[in-house]
Amino acid sequence: MGDATDEDDYFDTVSVNSTRSKRKLNNNDYIALSRNTLYYSVPDLGGNNMEMTELQDSGHKVSGKKNIRTYTQWRDRSWRYFSNSELVVDFVLAYDEQGKQEHVQRRKTFEASLQQTGLILEREVNQRIHFVKLHVPREVLCQYAEILKLRMPIKDNDEQLPKENIVTNTVQKCLEKCRVTLDRKKFPPQKYQLTAEFSKDKPYLFDVDSPDFFSDSVKITVASYILEREKFGPEDQDRGIKQLIADGTYKAAYPLHDGKIDDAGSKRHLLFHEWASISMCIKFQPIDDIKDYFGVKLALYFTWLGFYTHMLIPASIVGILCLLYGAFTLHSDTLSQDICSLDVTMCPLCDKYCDYWKLSGSCTYSKIQHLIDNPATIFFAVFMSIWAAIYLEFWKRYSAEIAHRWGLTGFDLQAEPPRPEFLLRLSNAKKKKLNVITQLQEPVVPFWRVKLPSIILSFTVAFFWALIALTIVIGIVIYRMSLLTSDALYKDRTSVRIYVVPVTAGLLNLVCIVILNMIYDRLAVWLTEMELQRTQTEFDDSLALKIYIFQFVNYYSSIFYIAFFKGKFVGYPSKYNKVFGYRQEECSPGGCLMELTIQLAIIMVGNQAMNSVMEMLIPFCFKMYNTFIVSKRIEEADTEEELIGCNQWTADYNLSDLQSRSLFAEYLEMVLQYGFVTLFVTAFPLAPLFALINNVLEMRLDAKKFMKYFRRPVPQRVKNIGVWYQVLTVIGRIAIVSNAMIIAFSSNFIPRLVYMLKVNSDHTDQGFLEFSLAYFNTSDFKPGTAPESPTYDTQVCRYAEFRNPPDDPHKYKRPLIYWHILAVRLAFIVVYQNLVSFIVTVVEWTIPDISRKLNDRIKREAYKVNEIIIKNESERTKKRSNTVRKRDSLLSEVGSVYHDAISEAGDVKNHRSTMYYDTGDS
Repeated sequence: MGDATDEDDYFDTVSVNSTRSKRKLNNNDYIALSRNTLYYSVPDLGGNNMEMTELQDSGHKVSGKKNIRTYTQWRDRSWRYFSNSELVVDFVLAYDEQGKQEHVQRRKTFEASLQQTGLILEREVNQRIHFVKLHVPREVLCQYAEILKLRMPIKDNDEQLPKENIVTNTVQKCLEKCRVTLDRKKFPPQKYQLTAEFSKDKPYLFDVDSPDFFSDSVKITVASYILEREKFGPEDQDRGIKQLIADGTYKAAYPLHDGKIDDAGSKRHLLFHEWASISMCIKFQPIDDIKDYFGVKLALYFTWLGFYTHMLIPASIVGILCLLYGAFTLHSDTLSQDICSLDVTMCPLCDKYCDYWKLSGSCTYSKIQHLIDNPATIFFAVFMSIWAAIYLEFWKRYSAEIAHRWGLTGFDLQAEPPRPEFLLRLSNAKKKKLNVITQLQEPVVPFWRVKLPSIILSFTVAFFWALIALTIVIGIVIYRMSLLTSDALYKDRTSVRIYVVPVTAGLLNLVCIVILNMIYDRLAVWLTEMELQRTQTEFDDSLALKIYIFQFVNYYSSIFYIAFFKGKFVGYPSKYNKVFGYRQEECSPGGCLMELTIQLAIIMVGNQAMNSVMEMLIPFCFKMYNTFIVSKRIEEADTEEELIGCNQWTADYNLSDLQSRSLFAEYLEMVLQYGFVTLFVTAFPLAPLFALINNVLEMRLDAKKFMKYFRRPVPQRVKNIGVWYQVLTVIGRIAIVSNAMIIAFSSNFIPRLVYMLKVNSDHTDQGFLEFSLAYFNTSDFKPGTAPESPTYDTQVCRYAEFRNPPDDPHKYKRPLIYWHILAVRLAFIVVYQNLVSFIVTVVEWTIPDISRKLNDRIKREAYKVNEIIIKNESERTKKRSNTVRKRDSLLSEVGSVYHDAISEAGDVKNHRSTMYYDTGDS
């Protein structure tokens, strides 16, 4: 990286002239470094029609113009290439010229190391932000493809995928008629290619000379691997671009998009308009093209999201049918009819200020609740538990096929390097040890003195924040109870109790959830940094554990309260159980299921809508703000210092960096949604439908966001979705128990069943309302608790409980039927949980993780590759044997002795009479 001795002219951010290196690439000179240049600002360019004139450089004309005359032609030519060269830019490093002095030496050492590995470098130094463009030659690609054990397509591949059966073909034709399949002209089906681990020693296996053999993803992967491991200092841990970015030596390191969104010939344009567009939301995703552009990790997320979304379709249909069943049977529901028709006076909902109220005021509420709480609910709960098991098993099979198709069979992560943040925080550590895997000296974190206390502190703070989330829920419960106390301020008290209180409490809970998430998100990262986790995987696992535990408590605690605690320990009018002086909330005579539905709908749908809007609005506003600031400063400043892009690396520099936590947030959002769909689906049959609608839009909005507002990520190889699969499995198991308890304790299914089987001789539910309401003598109110100004003059009021009447010797005590109902509830939970768990286990056992056809194909392909290797190696061995025998024969004719390459050099020199003939000489 020599110093500049003369000046080259620049047009905007692209160099027109560059120095030539003495090193060769395929017998051609390549550019090693552009020299310092004279900068022209945007007004000097004079628009797109400005003609380029021949410039002089130390008395010599600038070469390599290739008849480019206009600015537009020059800009298109220079968009992704080295200056005056056909070399494509595979990776870019960016740094600030006003950095610290020690950064200069680090960059010099680091870039020299990159050149020693074989990378080709060119520097752009025309603006304050300088760029180092990297190109990975074919020789380097071959070397590191072997090191990384990349599976590459082999030559002469006649392997064909097995033909689809008649059912699959029929479904495919139906989908094509529905126009949900991909346009084959824009996304032609990719031919299946048999792959094998790359090896330079097997040229007969790989067509290395093919121009398309190494894809852009492979080039980016190799460049990133080199950047993460090259040294920039004397210590063993002084290596890797991430550490250089963390300490400010470089500002960014990123691969390039393959063009502008508006460039019709680029893959980015194709994916943006044919995949990321909302108008394409009903079409399949081009997952193979996504994999080629973004890499396996990001493509696997969209593949999983698409598979999950398609599996929501049958769940949504069954949920709608259950809702329709409730609507069609509403006329025959005796409970809602009795609530609407009978003149029943209910006891006050609060002491002193609340009045008696008529049960008929909740008529509409009871009809709506029947849509949810009906016999179809049991079927739907069982169906969703089995659906969750089938979904996870089918995903394992599908992901195995995807992993095989993408050449990931047998892939395993190699030893991870330490995180840059880990090395920076321990840069002054005196104690180091040798990593037996990487053979590098790494700093040691004392376990008992540093690591264990930091982990304990981290999870203690996380646990404290989970308690804060529970405290928020308790506060909202108290708010609901206090609002009922002030119910006397409203004339229409019934509607306030039934609708206003649940809706306002749900909205307040949603706001608190969002605020706590924003605060805890940053806190969790800081706490995990304290733990000094060595690798990125350890860091991500610890962070995921803390965030998901908190999110679980934050999102689901209020719902668990309504489902399992509300109205269960209220007491009776003369002896209410109070909290902070307030009476506990009661469920309506129809149960708490309707209120649980309202809470679920507000939190789930509201959170999904808010996330969808914010995911697009924040990047758009950020981009608009940057555009406004840049344009304003250009107009006001005498000298232009802003980064103006007319090539791909400067255009991409202005985009946001796609961090590893960006994908973590996407997975977390979907896993939380999966919890709503499975854990509480009994109370919200439309949850799968709302999740389906959200995900159809979420896929396209995420795609648009990644294509338009983020830099191209470095492709990463993964076999599956990682720890999230285990999380989904645990949620599915918890959902079985959760739905069983909701049916048993939050709905009227069990009490109505006991009434029909044991109490009513006709075995119908006629009279169930009368059975479920207890009597209370108003003369038994404690002093100061009876209504001050009662509207109704009544001697007896009713309340939703199973207690003895006032004329019973054991008045207001629990009757025997209450304990029968409780026993049936507990028995139902046990039977339901074991029965559904057994069915789920059978489903998991009958559906193998890898299909028999795929397993046979993997074995067949491995056998075929081995046969090709054995055949070619045998031929090579035979040729070498023939060559040796031919040489021995020629040498024996002149009485000479032939020494092979493994012979000692001294012995060969002493045999002066030896004659050596090449095969060409013979």
